[in-house]
This record gives sequence, structure tokens and C-alpha cells, in this order.
Amino acid sequence: MDIKRVTAPPADIVYYNNWDGPGSDDIEQRMSPQHVQDVVEIFNTPLTGHYNWDYSSADGRIRKLYRLGKELNWNGDIDLDWSLDFPRDQPPMDTNYNPFSGWAPFEALSDDEKLRFGWHNLAWMLAQFVHGEQGALLVASQLASCAPSYDAKLYAASQTFDEARHVEVFTRYLQDKVGIFYPINPNLKLLLDKILSDPRWDLKFIGMQIIIEGLALAAFNTLRLTAKDPLLVQLISYVIRDEARHVTFGVNYLEQFVETLSEQEKQERAQFAYEACVVMRERLIATEVFAEFGWEPVAAREQVLQSQIMAQFRDLLFTRIVPNLKRIGLLTEQVRPKFEALGILQFEDLQDDGQIDWAELSRPLRA
Repeated sequence: MDIKRVTAPPADIVYYNNWDGPGSDDIEQRMSPQHVQDVVEIFNTPLTGHYNWDYSSADGRIRKLYRLGKELNWNGDIDLDWSLDFPRDQPPMDTNYNPFSGWAPFEALSDDEKLRFGWHNLAWMLAQFVHGEQGALLVASQLASCAPSYDAKLYAASQTFDEARHVEVFTRYLQDKVGIFYPINPNLKLLLDKILSDPRWDLKFIGMQIIIEGLALAAFNTLRLTAKDPLLVQLISYVIRDEARHVTFGVNYLEQFVETLSEQEKQERAQFAYEACVVMRERLIATEVFAEFGWEPVAAREQVLQSQIMAQFRDLLFTRIVPNLKRIGLLTEQVRPKFEALGILQFEDLQDDGQIDWAELSRPLRA
């Protein structure tokens, strides 16, 4: 085992051996020496753990969500058809949702370069999912230790396994089917660092279960509609089932806890939630892809912000977040104007995830 310690995440794109051809099941064929080196970055956290000596279930909803997680477990090795290979000479996503259509630098590309852009754009998106899921894996493992209640510890432990599975399948898809792996977006890394290093266990819940998981759930639903590869659609559908439980857990657990906080503590959490939303809006901009194609980053970013498609996509992402923040009591009067300035306060009265649709969450995976 070769462990390389770094002080910041790698900045280079990794290309796997199958970029010019279909994926291989032989790991020795698709892995080069630099791929088997563990590159690690140390983070420190003043984590305060809790034993819980009361083993009775205090909240039937949380326990039922935990049981559903056990019943609906899936195995990425056998439940996904990895024999499917999507043609590399076709765009991997619906081109009608490309925010750069009609933009001069994009239209100046050759057809081959436009196709290459489509694959790089997908690779960037999926890589951010991988990095976010690893962050969720680490946060869930922290919550198993620091969450005070017995039911929450059980659920956090089950979620840790879910997140490990998500990291596994997204990574395998990128390595075997795409062949391109992008580094983590700096804005996503900034938020993950804050969540992982903060000593307050409930802030970890807010940052991960409400903000990052909520945004990921909306993004997964969008990708499921726009992706063309049946394998990727199947993979995303399975992940969505898990993430829906995670967000529902977070809303139901935090709703009761936030009521116990002082007014100052509520305002601190509300401000953090707002700042997290600001950071995650920037995480949606694929700056690293702009650099790969030699585009001027400010102009490309402006094109994304002005794109009607991307505006609709950003709105869709926050249709879950804002109602959930209101449900748990963190859409306070002090932060409401800030959310209004972001243009997303309008979603506050949409349906939140506090009302549990047990029939939907219990639906068999292959139904």
C-alpha cells in the first residue's frame, strides 16, 4: 500500500485506460500505477461523541426508516447490469439541456469536440457526486458517534453503508464506462470541510442531510431524465431511493431538535444554512471543464448563469431545500431576505420532506 499525504485535493483530471474504448472488467488492464496510490488529505475535527444507554426506541418514524434501509439494500455488483456499454460516439446526455448551445465558443468546436465536451461534462458531474458521496460517508460515520439518540445512531450507521455503496457504484461507472475522473470542485470541498470539522453534531445534520443530500436528490432526478445510458439511469434510480430516505430522516429528526435550541443558536444554524446554499450554487458551475476546453472562465460562468436551462435547473434544486428549512424552523425572519435575494424564497410553501410517503419509500426496488 502506497499512501501519499497531501495538503489539498489533486487538481488534475485522471484518464483511465478505457477512454478510447469500452470498459474492461480486468482491473489490471484499466489501472495504472498512479491509480493504486492512496492520496489522502488529513482533516481534524473536535468531535464530541455520545454513548446512549437507553436502548428503547423513542421515535417510531426513525426506526421505520432504519428498517426500510435494511429491507431495500441493494448490491451494485449484482443488481446493476455492468455488461451494458453505451456507444462512445453518441452524446451521453440529452443535448437539449446543454447551457452552451448557441454560445459562440461552443459552436466553434468541431462535432468531435462537442461530443468530447458532452462526455467531459458528464464525467465532471458524476465525479462531484463521488466526492459528495464520500463526504456524506464521512459525515454519516461521525453522526453514528456523535448523534445523541439511539435511533439516530442506528440510522446513521445504516446511512454510512448506503454512502459507501454510492461511492462504489459512481466510481466504478466513471472508471469502467467513462474513463475520465475530475477533481473535487473547490466550492463543494469548502462546504464539506466546514461540515466535517465543525464540533456541533446538529450542524453536520443540517449541512449534509438537508443541504448537500437535498441538492443531490434533485440533481439525481434531473440526471435520470436526461441521461441516455440505461445502466446509468438504473444506477441513479437506486441511489435516489436511498437519498430520499436520508433527507426524510434529516427533516424529521431536526424538526424536533431545533425547537430545543435558543434563539441565538437557531440564528447561527439558519445563517449557516443560507451560506451553505450560496456555496452550493457555485458548486453547480463546471469551471474545471471550462479550463479543459480553453474557455475564458468568467465568460463561461456568465453563460451558465444566463442560461434559461441552468436557471430552471438551479430552481429545481432548491425546491426541496427551502421547504425543508422552513419545516425544521431555520427559515427565520433574519435570513428570509437573504434567501429572497437568491431568488429561491418563492419555494418555501412547496411540499417538504417532513410528511413521509411510506408507500413510495417502501416500494420494491424493481417495481
